[in-house]
Amino acid sequence: MTEEERLSEREEIMAEKLRARDIMSGGVQCIGAHQSLLDVAKMMRDLDVGCLPICGDNNKLTGLITDRDIVVKCCAEGIDPATVQAGSLKAKVHWIDAEADAGDVLTTMEEHQIKRLPVIDVQGGHRLVGMITEANLAKNLSDEQIAEFASRVYATAGTSGRSTG
Repeated sequence: MTEEERLSEREEIMAEKLRARDIMSGGVQCIGAHQSLLDVAKMMRDLDVGCLPICGDNNKLTGLITDRDIVVKCCAEGIDPATVQAGSLKAKVHWIDAEADAGDVLTTMEEHQIKRLPVIDVQGGHRLVGMITEANLAKNLSDEQIAEFASRVYATAGTSGRSTG
């Protein structure tokens, strides 16, 4: 076995031991489903993020909203963002258990062609505990894994006509 193969094998073993909670950014803040898109935009600006989880009245994750969603589905249509509730733009949300391994994180993001993945603590009351983004992947995974992720998420993303947020 060459040195390169040994390093690659070690990186794979390390990635397999990583859990979603090890990769994620914690301290994620939700926007309420009944809050306006203007509130969402201000919160995104203040937090310097391009995506926020939407939580329902029960404080459970119900969706995600991106800055692109606001621009394309509201502003570009001539609609006042102050008059639209965040929950009205939510789409199906994919999430991952905080205890899932890094391989499951990559598989979920690749299969659904998404760049952001909410992390839920299933054992801890099914609460939102973090978010995994491309930047988190870049910090925690091998170059080979990141390249494979990018090829799978971006290869057809531009042809589907939908947001991959």
